Amino acid sequence: MKLAWFSPFPPVRTGIADCSAELVAALRARGYEIDCYPSGAAHDFPWTHRQRPYDLIVYQFGNSSHHDYEWAYALRYPGLVVLHDAHLHHARAAFLLRERRAADYRAEFAWNHPEVPPEAAELAIAGFDSPLYYEWSMVRSLIEASRLVAVHGEATRRGLLESIPANSEADPAEKIVAVRLGHGDPVSGDRRQRARREVRAALGIADDAVLFGLFGGLTPEKRIPQVLAAMQALVPYAPSARLVLAGAPAAHYDVHAGIANGLRDRVTVTGYLAESDLTDYLAACDVSLNLRWPTARETSGAWLRALAAGVPTIVTDLIHLGGVPSLDPRTWTENGLSALGSQSPKPVCVAIDILDEDHSLRLAMRRLAQDAELRERLGRAGRAWWEREHSLEVMVEDYVQLIASATAHPAEPRARSAGSPDHFRSDGDRRLNALLASFGIEAPI
Repeated sequence: MKLAWFSPFPPVRTGIADCSAELVAALRARGYEIDCYPSGAAHDFPWTHRQRPYDLIVYQFGNSSHHDYEWAYALRYPGLVVLHDAHLHHARAAFLLRERRAADYRAEFAWNHPEVPPEAAELAIAGFDSPLYYEWSMVRSLIEASRLVAVHGEATRRGLLESIPANSEADPAEKIVAVRLGHGDPVSGDRRQRARREVRAALGIADDAVLFGLFGGLTPEKRIPQVLAAMQALVPYAPSARLVLAGAPAAHYDVHAGIANGLRDRVTVTGYLAESDLTDYLAACDVSLNLRWPTARETSGAWLRALAAGVPTIVTDLIHLGGVPSLDPRTWTENGLSALGSQSPKPVCVAIDILDEDHSLRLAMRRLAQDAELRERLGRAGRAWWEREHSLEVMVEDYVQLIASATAHPAEPRARSAGSPDHFRSDGDRRLNALLASFGIEAPI
């Protein structure tokens, strides 16, 4: 089977780029013929596809500018759309407005979300980048244009179905399926001991210190201000506690400015970590902090890495993680699947209610700093959950079935149908034709 694969790839520094590289290699080993189309190569696709049509086109979408180029192809050439973020509003709005296409943005917003007053689009046009973006997913066009849409997890699928307008032409229940996301490297006990020794020595952190780690881009959405406040409150109860913030700094957030004087000798900011170092740094930690709010309903790659490494984790209790068995730090009772009985998995993480974030986060960090046995138990359960739900092997198996299902669906570009925004139904040659006409030249056939 011959596939076209639209996605960023390394050296682009995103989890989706890494995931695509792993998936393509694994699927090629299964006998699939795959041509990769990152942004620099996408212009070759129409000619190649016309000469020898692909059996299926795969689009990997995330809520970042790295995926801007994919939209034009996904709306014109139906394929399998994989949404790593169930909300793409930020990226789509930024792209259209950066291209001075405010009218197109208004049209897309109104068509994607007819239940919302169209004036709401003016918030983005006026430059107000706000959490309201998270309220509106802006993915109806991709769903209607695709042969099949995949998201990570059944809870994410249910949430996305609820966001689709009732008057959508396609039946979203038939078009949206759940797939498992595989990410992370299993860490042996020997490697974890070595990483703990070498990484801590490099950072000047004692072996017996309780080390919390926060990994990935250092943005406020990772709840860094709340983590720093909880760290400050933790010091009297765990004097040896340390925190490492490992990731690329964000241009709009000065993480150093938020570190209080009492924490400056307890918090280490590493900057961006190469892929080869990330797993070792994570394995050197006693607890991984994987909080997120607001959320585009993405699955954290750093969280999956922590599970694979057997490191206990603290997460935000989000709707798309509803199927993950967890502990509530307010009562230390079980949530999710783990509350259903002896046949359900053991709790794999501690989940923080966003409405009680400051209180719950302090309870969680204090308990995990002091309870080595609980850390060990959560680490083992997390590793078992990763092997069942998030290893590369289970993801590849899901993709084999997903590709077969997608090829069975018709390739009808429904987003180009009557009623959709006018620019969806254009072949994109209006400006070219207008320029040619001004010189008295007929448009080429």
